[in-house]
Amino acid sequence: MDHASSPQASVSEEREARRLRYLSWERIASDLHHPAHLSRKADLRRSCGAALAETSYIAENAAIFTESLTMGERSWIAGHALVRGDVILGADCSINPYACVSGKVTCGNGVRIASHASIVGFNHGFDDPDIPIHRQGVVSIGITIGDDVWIGANCVILDGATIGNGAVIAAGAVVTGDIPAMAIAGGVPAKVLRSRGSSAKKSGMGDTEDQLLKLGHRAQEQWPDILARWKTPGNYESLEADGTRRPAIRHLCDAIEIAAGFGHLPPGIDRSETIERLQNLQEPETGLFPDAHARMPDKPLRDDPKALYNVLSVGYALELLGSSPRQPVRAALLDARDLDLWLSALPWQSRAWHAGSVVDAIGTAMYFNAKYFGIRHPRQALFEWLRRHADSVSGLWGEPTAREGWLQPVNGFYRLTRGTYAQFGVALPHPHASLETVHLNYRNHKGFAAEKYNACNLLDTIHPLLLIARQTDYRRGDGETIARNLISRAQDKWRDGEGFPFADGSGPSLQGTEMWLSVIHLAADFLGLADRFAFIPKGVHRTATPGLGL
Repeated sequence: MDHASSPQASVSEEREARRLRYLSWERIASDLHHPAHLSRKADLRRSCGAALAETSYIAENAAIFTESLTMGERSWIAGHALVRGDVILGADCSINPYACVSGKVTCGNGVRIASHASIVGFNHGFDDPDIPIHRQGVVSIGITIGDDVWIGANCVILDGATIGNGAVIAAGAVVTGDIPAMAIAGGVPAKVLRSRGSSAKKSGMGDTEDQLLKLGHRAQEQWPDILARWKTPGNYESLEADGTRRPAIRHLCDAIEIAAGFGHLPPGIDRSETIERLQNLQEPETGLFPDAHARMPDKPLRDDPKALYNVLSVGYALELLGSSPRQPVRAALLDARDLDLWLSALPWQSRAWHAGSVVDAIGTAMYFNAKYFGIRHPRQALFEWLRRHADSVSGLWGEPTAREGWLQPVNGFYRLTRGTYAQFGVALPHPHASLETVHLNYRNHKGFAAEKYNACNLLDTIHPLLLIARQTDYRRGDGETIARNLISRAQDKWRDGEGFPFADGSGPSLQGTEMWLSVIHLAADFLGLADRFAFIPKGVHRTATPGLGL
């Protein structure tokens, strides 16, 4: 009798076939080209337009219910894995038995997904408490996994996460945010434990400490030369956020803040003359600080964004020079009714950032009025209005927009809370909700990219994280990951002798330098490493420490 057709041989062949369904990396060429396997792939090409490389393999018992599936060369899906949604696998990827990959998930090359991992590229809507969750549908930001990533057994990766190249996610971790390249992350929620190639015994903060020390040393040595680049006779003239070079009083104030952050005044500045010049900017009727280079004569002064911002910029510069505004900011001396009329008319639905910036100016005006002129009574009305209008679901003020999502309200949240809750040491009304929305905005914008990776968007992320962390440790690991990423990426943005650009694609400037130095300090402060960085912001972007209690 032919040995190959014996009962013993048949049992052996069946056992080997079953083995290959679950240990697909042991597959042989004949298994790839088996008629049943080719039929499975043909069915998927017909049903969902799947793009499947010739050497890709899908086990018989894999459950594939995709709207779109792409598999690169030598990638495989093992038996009893569940794959559904819109899934892309690069070359040499593997999904082990009982793993679940759902929703919008994009994997690079060489991604290994262990058994019982759950990668969920969508989320149920739940924002409206008046509608049952099962009726709110689903939303999908998507999950992006880089090259050469190992995802351990029983991991959970939630929608919106991005995992960098070469990362390792430890067994049982729950990834709720972004994991940087080459990081080893674990825990619930997952946080970076160390970097691949570094000693397991080395402090997880070691690399970040080194980066802070080195960058701080460079900035400390070079800041006088950076200020000198923008010095003009009797003034400073620098690039602004839009990349245009123009004169503005803000540039003088930025120069004062940069120097003060290193414990000095700008070289060659006359303190008394500068104080008089800044005090003379204050308009008598309103107490606001219009900029002669950017005056808007056709609008009331309190509708002039520069005049409002200069309450902060000029007011803190005067403090750093050892002085103060010459008179109260009368625009903020309002009763509850007039304050309500002003605040309610702001564009909270479409331009929440601008609305928040106005509240920042009002709160800061109240700070100066209380500290230097003993006027405290309007403050209670301001905090009462803010309490009534804070959204309990998002934790913010204002609405997302179709074009930018939560970017406007989150950036407005920074400005609003900076001048009020942070400055006066008042607890936020909905810290957990606001924290979730700040993280959601960060994930939605993939940690920001291209022109959106700028000092404003990062400042408007890290300051709220630091402020909220003073009330709760909730999701602290995610915040630490953002802070470390921010510090790491800042190393390549510093230009020797020139400072920081405000954004990628723009040139270095006083505004960019002051803001980025402040962002890095705030990130270091969040990590408990503020003493490792040479710069301490002492003006507009100072750490959230209360100036006056209520």
